[in-house]
This record gives sequence, structure tokens and C-alpha cells, in this order.
Amino acid sequence: MQNCPGLRPLDQRQLAYLQGFKDGEIGLDRGDILIEEGAEHERLYTVLDGVLIRSRSLDDGRRQIVNFMFPGDLVGLQGAFDEPSSHAIEALIDARLCRFQRKEFIELISTHPRLGYDITWLAAKEETALEGHIVSLGQRSARERVAYLAVWLLERAQSTCLADDHNIVALPITQGQIADMLGLSLVHTNRTLRQLEREGLVEWKSRAIHVPDLAHTAQYAQFDRQADRCRPFI
Repeated sequence: MQNCPGLRPLDQRQLAYLQGFKDGEIGLDRGDILIEEGAEHERLYTVLDGVLIRSRSLDDGRRQIVNFMFPGDLVGLQGAFDEPSSHAIEALIDARLCRFQRKEFIELISTHPRLGYDITWLAAKEETALEGHIVSLGQRSARERVAYLAVWLLERAQSTCLADDHNIVALPITQGQIADMLGLSLVHTNRTLRQLEREGLVEWKSRAIHVPDLAHTAQYAQFDRQADRCRPFI
């Protein structure tokens, strides 16, 4: 992952420190829950491989998918500040994560201020992504919402070596999960996907997403492709 175009590698001093700082690695199968909503946890995680879903649920079982997490993303940052998790984290596909002890978080910040800055930057970057998703929920049409999400997922996958330059990403995202992310009914989601495919904007199948003309679809969804840059890979 250190060679992925969207991830900035650590220098040798930082890498040596983190190798001693980390508390091992953990593997997840698709559908495994890493963190339950409302639970307290003792560790932070960095996604090394795979994709995870971040979500919140209502008491009646309805769920809102808040974001998808890719290699380089931090998981469980709220726990670093002694708060229970406000969301659940589930593996969308098989995943591997590096884990760190929460109690040693302050030591990391004080010993390596640059890494502390990078963690703050990652948190701010996720907030920026959430702003984009909120705008979709509040202002974009159903077709624009789905197109925006497809472009966002594809660009994140390409930047983290989970997709090639053919504009196809193999992610088993169901229509129900799309609906949970975008605030649409299943019927509306299905109709929207068929419309986007007929228009040549997005081909969203059960196990893969294809955006034939990425620039055109990004323009249609008003997705700013210049907004991202290399992320620190902690």
C-alpha cells in the first residue's frame, strides 16, 4: 500500500516508530463487525487492505450508512478521546487492519508531532467527505446522488490500489446498502440505477461498479475531482 498513488508513504523514522507502536494486526471477513455502535473500545485502527462500512442505526432498525472506509483511513478515532463509538464499523469485503493501543495515543502525538498533524488531517478529510454526502442527501437528485457516490467510490479505490484504470471497482455493494447511504427507497434505487445505465453514466452491478466516462459522470454529479491529494498512510 505504500506505493499506491493516493497514499503518502512514511519516512523511515516514522515507519520504525509505528512498527514498535502498533499492537498487531487484525483480519476481518466480509460482514464481520469491528466496532459496535455505542461500545467502548481500547484501540485505534488503520485500514491496510479492504473496505469497511461506517453506519448508525435507529431504535426501529433503520440504518444510515455514513461513509465507506478505504486503506489509509483511521477507524475508531472517537475512542481515542474516551468516548463510546457513535457508529458501527462492518467489513464490506475481507479486510486487514493495523491496531494501536488507545492509551498510547498521547505518546504518539508528543513523540511525533508530524504524525499527530497527519491524524488531524485525516479526521478533517473525512469531515470533508461527509459534507459531500450531506449535500447529496439534501440537494442532489436521486440520479446525481448515485452518480456522485459511484465516482467517489471509484476514485477512492483507484487511489488505494483497489481498482485499475479501466474505471471498474469490484465492490459487492447491494441496492439496499445504496439506499441506506443515499436516503432512497429500494424501488427508487433500482429505477435510478437503470436510468443511469441507460444514459451511459454508471453501470452498477451486484459485485462491481463501472463508470465508463469518469470525467463526464463527475461533471454530471458536480463532483470535484481536484479536491483530494495524497493521504498520509499511518
